[in-house]
Amino acid sequence: MTHLSRRSLLAMGGAGLTLAACGNGIGNTGAAELDARVDATRSFLLNKYPGTAELEQKALGVLWMPLMTEAGFGFGGSYGRGALRINNVTVDYYSAASASFGLQIGAQQYAHALFFMTPESLASFRRSDGWQLGADARYALPDGGGAINASTLTSTAPVIALVFGQSGLIAGASLAGTKYTRIIP
Repeated sequence: MTHLSRRSLLAMGGAGLTLAACGNGIGNTGAAELDARVDATRSFLLNKYPGTAELEQKALGVLWMPLMTEAGFGFGGSYGRGALRINNVTVDYYSAASASFGLQIGAQQYAHALFFMTPESLASFRRSDGWQLGADARYALPDGGGAINASTLTSTAPVIALVFGQSGLIAGASLAGTKYTRIIP
């Protein structure tokens, strides 16, 4: 008969609690909730800016980030979660995070979508451990009338980034330095 010491029992109990705290996403509703947010964001974008429907059709994949929260007071950062869709079917989930330093104060929330226009850009994004939006990306800004301009639709950029739905106290939203990482919601 083997006796467990108090120290061994405490160590096993602590290890068990640690493992229990590390949820792996199985059996939770995180994916369904995130997909519902992505559906609502996609519907909003397509209804408010109808030109994006053509952009989505031309894209090989779209990363939808329905809610990014950014705050700063000298040091700042942003975080959000979203889904990569190919043919409007979710294939992976991602988090986006960034950190910044400088003259900044306030908070805001916004949504964004990355339209992958080439097979190489989509493949590079999917196989990376932590992908950052590079200089080869093109930023598209809807005009006041809710249209996406023709140069966006005919762009040869491998990735087109669209930021929309901003609200808050920081002027503008930047995706520079944002790191995208695959997650299990």
